[in-house]
Amino acid sequence: MNTEHVDTLVIGAGQAGIATSVHLGRKGVPHLVLERHQIAHRWRAERWDSLVANGPAWHDRFPDMEFATDPDAFPGKEDVADYLRAFARANKAPIREGVEVTHLTQGDDGLFHATTPAGTITARNVVSATGSFQKPMIPPLVPADLGLMQIHSTHYRNPAQLPPGGVLVVGGGSSGTQIADELNRAGRKTWLSLGPHDRPPRRYRGKDFVWWLGALGKWDLEAPAPGTEHVTIAVSGAYGGLNIDFRRLAGEGLHLLGRTEACKDGVLSIADDLQRNIANGDSYLANLLDECDAHVQEQGLDLPEDPEARRIYPDPDCLTRPTRMLDLKAQGIGTIIWATGFTYDYGWLDLPVLTPEGRPDHSRGVTRVPGFYFVGLPWLTRRGSSFIWGCWKDGEHIATQVASRT
Repeated sequence: MNTEHVDTLVIGAGQAGIATSVHLGRKGVPHLVLERHQIAHRWRAERWDSLVANGPAWHDRFPDMEFATDPDAFPGKEDVADYLRAFARANKAPIREGVEVTHLTQGDDGLFHATTPAGTITARNVVSATGSFQKPMIPPLVPADLGLMQIHSTHYRNPAQLPPGGVLVVGGGSSGTQIADELNRAGRKTWLSLGPHDRPPRRYRGKDFVWWLGALGKWDLEAPAPGTEHVTIAVSGAYGGLNIDFRRLAGEGLHLLGRTEACKDGVLSIADDLQRNIANGDSYLANLLDECDAHVQEQGLDLPEDPEARRIYPDPDCLTRPTRMLDLKAQGIGTIIWATGFTYDYGWLDLPVLTPEGRPDHSRGVTRVPGFYFVGLPWLTRRGSSFIWGCWKDGEHIATQVASRT
């Protein structure tokens, strides 16, 4: 087996790995990026067919390259993957595709040793850019022997993929809501089980939601507010960008449920929290709109009034008389799609850089092991860290840390 040495090794060639690589190159740091599949693999292979970005093209991009589309449009998943590949190529990022790091440790020589099928690579510095969407998480609630198709949202592609019958989507964040809406529009009888969520407007007073987060200084928040670490955001760029309003979706035929808690003999127990979750989402929206209005007044901005954004649709029956028990067979449900997020998978990482729960242990991407860094994680340095432009800023921060060790 071959042994190769590089100054800095970046593991992962998604948006974070590419951003970090470009900044390392501009700082003159010799490095290599390894990608076990292809550049932006998850955008192509682990997203449903109709997925579009949750931010418009003018916003969620690297500063040196625009999308080849209408700046106000929401790029599709293939557009994003093509964009990332084109950016990496334009910046001559040294990416080696199809090479997986199966084990990483630190030797007595002080170097990091990365084991790959092609041999060992040693490095003075290593940046883990494998992201946060690593291992799909499906709660062990519904037994496999019920004969239902159960898949994670990562493996959903389109309505035609699913067997006949109704569909239960578990998870009311952006992914779960968009998938449930698509299935309902396709004529499938669809249930959506949702928990606590923040419900921002898609647009308000002529400006996109992402613009408002910037104007209000929310993108640069360094930590989530207490108790909101795991609250999902219900926002979508689908169908040209529509406000996610669960009452409206229910009026269009979607059956809303509270959180799915348990399953016994094919019957789901549903938490009595639907009304509270919807009310809290409404409260988040109203408070954010109030902040926007106050900003307009304070700054003297000429932005049109937008009373429609505060419209509350009538309460549907599923909200006034919430379902507490759902018999899967009796309702003809043949598929459950779990839009329940991801867990970390660092089985390849043999370094003291993880918490006892297996989460990255770092401060702004810097770990207790000199020379080892994380990038591409939510809230790495700020709220915007999960977005392409956020990865750009975080990549610059980590590249600066690396360069200071050379």
